[in-house]
Amino acid sequence: MYVLGIAVALLFLALVLALYELYLRSLPSYKAAAQFPGARVYPLVQNVFTVMFKNQLEAFDDARKWAREYGASYRFLIRGVLFVQAVRYKEVEMLLSSTRLIRKSPLYKLTFPFIGEGLLNSTGDKWHQRRRILTPTFHFNILQSFLQTFHEECSKLVLQLSEQVDKDIVTELQPLSTQVTLNTICETAMGIKLDSTETADVYKRNIRTVGTIIQHRLMNPLLYEDSVYKALGYQAKFDQILAPIHAFTRNIIKKRRQMFHANVDNPADISEENVYTNIKQRYAMLDSLLLAEAKQQIDDEGIREEVDTFMFEGHDTTGSAFVFIFLSIANHQDVQERVYQEIYATLQDRSDPAEPLTIQDYNNLKYMERVLKECMRVYPPVPFISRFVTEDVRYEDKWIPKGSVISVEIFDLHRDPEQFPDPERFDPDRFLPEHVEKRNPYAYVPFSAGPRNCIGQRFAMLELKSIVTAVLREFRVLPVTKRDEIVFVADMVLRARDPIKVKFERRNV
Repeated sequence: MYVLGIAVALLFLALVLALYELYLRSLPSYKAAAQFPGARVYPLVQNVFTVMFKNQLEAFDDARKWAREYGASYRFLIRGVLFVQAVRYKEVEMLLSSTRLIRKSPLYKLTFPFIGEGLLNSTGDKWHQRRRILTPTFHFNILQSFLQTFHEECSKLVLQLSEQVDKDIVTELQPLSTQVTLNTICETAMGIKLDSTETADVYKRNIRTVGTIIQHRLMNPLLYEDSVYKALGYQAKFDQILAPIHAFTRNIIKKRRQMFHANVDNPADISEENVYTNIKQRYAMLDSLLLAEAKQQIDDEGIREEVDTFMFEGHDTTGSAFVFIFLSIANHQDVQERVYQEIYATLQDRSDPAEPLTIQDYNNLKYMERVLKECMRVYPPVPFISRFVTEDVRYEDKWIPKGSVISVEIFDLHRDPEQFPDPERFDPDRFLPEHVEKRNPYAYVPFSAGPRNCIGQRFAMLELKSIVTAVLREFRVLPVTKRDEIVFVADMVLRARDPIKVKFERRNV
C-alpha cells in the first residue's frame, strides 16, 4: 500500500509537470523565441540554469561569449518569459526609439529600496513630469555655473596627484575617480561640499557598497522575491546600509529647503526655465526640485528619490568613464600626446591662459571629444540597459510578445563589426563626422538614446573634459595596467575585478 501511494504521488507529480511543460510551450514567448538564436531550451527549467547562479565574473564572460557565438541578438526563456539580449542596432533602434516602450524591466525593482521610483525607474505620467521638472537643470547657463565646481574639484585632484608624483606612487584609478565624481555631483546636485560634512565618510563608504549588494541579488533568482530576500535576512542588512544614506540626503534637503525659501522671493512665481537666475546662492539641481515642491508638483519623498538617483547615477557612471579614459590614454601615448597638443593650442589662443576654460573652449576640443567617445565605445560606463515590453511589438520579420524583457547589451553592441570594423582597435577617428554619418545612430548608445536618453549626458561630458584637461596640462599618464590584463565583472556599471593602475609624471620633467 505504501509503495502504491508513492507511485500514485509520483504519477500525479509527473502529470502536473507535463501539464506545466505544455503550458510553457503554449505561451507566445515560446513561439517568438524561435526567431532568435539562443541556448537549448530544456523542458520545465527552460534556460534558468544557463543564465542564473553565476558569480559576477562568469556572468560577464558568458554574456560576451554568447554575443560572439550567435553573432546577432539572441534570447533566453525563463519561467515562460522571453528575454531578448539586443546586441545589434535593429533591435536597439526598435526599442529605444519607441515612445511607448519606456518602462524599465523588473530587474530595476532591485534598486527601488535605494532610489525609489525617481527618474531612472519611473514610467508613464510620473516619468514625464519628473523629466519636465529636471530638464531645465541642464540648461546652458546652469552648466556654465557648474564649471566652477568642476574646476575646483579638478584643482584638488591635481594637488593630490602632485603628492603622489613626489612620492613616486603608482595610482589606483578607482578610488581617485570615486572621490572626484562623488564630490562633484554632491555639490552640483545638493549644493554642499561633501568633504565638509561630518557624515561624509559614512555616506561615501555605504554608497559604494550599494551597487555590489544589488548586483549580488541580481545574479541569484532565489533572491528576486521580496519575501525570500527579507526572510533570509538580506533586506535587513541592506536597510542598515541605506539608513545613513537616506538620512544624509534628507538632512541636506531640509537645510537646502530652508536656504531656498530664505533667499528666493515668491518661488511660486518663478518658471522652471528661469529658476537659475532667481537663486541668490550657488545653484544646485536640488533647487529645481524645491521650486517644483513650491508649485505642489512633487513631495518631500519625491525630492529624496531624485536626489539619491542623481547621486548614484551621477558619480558611479562618470567614475567608471574616468577610470577607462585614463587607462586608454595611458596605453595609447600617441592619442594622449595629440589630446595634450589640442589643449595646449586652446590655451595659447586665449588672452590669459591662466583663466578657466569656458563651455565653448571645451566644445572646441574636437579631438578630445572623439577620444572620450571612443573610450565609452570600448568601455561603456553602463554595460547594459533593460526594458519591459508592454505591448506586442513587430518589426521587420520579427515579433516580440507583450510581457517580454529586452536588454541592450551595450558592451557587445559597441563591438558590432559591421558598424565598427576591427572593434577592439582603439581609434578615435571612428567619430569623425564623415564616419558617424554612415553609421546607424543606435549602434552607439553610451547614454542610451531616444525618449529615455540620459538627461545628464552633457553634464557628464563637460565634467570629463574638465578632468582630462586639468590632468594633462600638468602630467603625462603612463601605463601600468595593460588593456589585455583587465578582467571584467558584471555590475550595474562597468568594473574590473582588479585595481586598474597608471602612473603620473610631471610634464616639466
